[in-house]
Amino acid sequence: MDGVTQGKEAAGSGRARHVAIIMDGNGRWAAQRGLPREDGHRAGIEALRRVVRGAPNLGVEMLTVYAFSTENWRRPASEVSALMSLLVEFLESETPELAAEGVRLATIGDLSVLPQASQEALRRALTNTAGGERLLLTLALNYGGRAEIVRAAKKLVRFVQAGRVSLGAVDEQMFASLLDTHALPDPDLLIRASGEERLSNFLLWQSAYTELWVTDTFWPDFGVEHLQQALLAFASRDRRYGSHS
Repeated sequence: MDGVTQGKEAAGSGRARHVAIIMDGNGRWAAQRGLPREDGHRAGIEALRRVVRGAPNLGVEMLTVYAFSTENWRRPASEVSALMSLLVEFLESETPELAAEGVRLATIGDLSVLPQASQEALRRALTNTAGGERLLLTLALNYGGRAEIVRAAKKLVRFVQAGRVSLGAVDEQMFASLLDTHALPDPDLLIRASGEERLSNFLLWQSAYTELWVTDTFWPDFGVEHLQQALLAFASRDRRYGSHS
């Protein structure tokens, strides 16, 4: 079953099985309090912990979070280094509890350029949570929607050139199977914290018919109550997929 079909079936139930989140506002949260940006990112990790714990109780089966974008490398080297250290810290401290709670970790994005310590911590976490069946938590790391689409296009070109795929067989379903998210249905709901109203290069292909919910709340202040508000708003919407107005 392709991702679009899965997404439509989820919509028909009135429940958001797959929720994506743009965890924005850590820096502004810290600035308002006169704190270093790293403190904002650390508070953002606490928010992620809250949401991961609460999501399964609200019927969420898959949670995909924008943890580090391809554009984040443009930030000061000290901030990037702090973010990578926090990633390792999160993985090492949380993996035992995630495994115990039935949370399986996955990743999307190009991990090859992450620091070695980050890559090794990810490998351990992925292995140690592989049996989780209660929630699939996907971390988007060094991820950008445009870069993902380009990678998929290059794969497709190679397949066509090698004669593995005929040009006439190329369709949306085939292309989607080459994306980083090939094992996931499209998100039913995309939440953005901090009030910004844009996708910021996150899940561009996958969000064609995703419902959007934006809150002015900075991510460090985001809690299960905000997730519940978003899910209630989703349940009240009529998802038409362009079939009627």
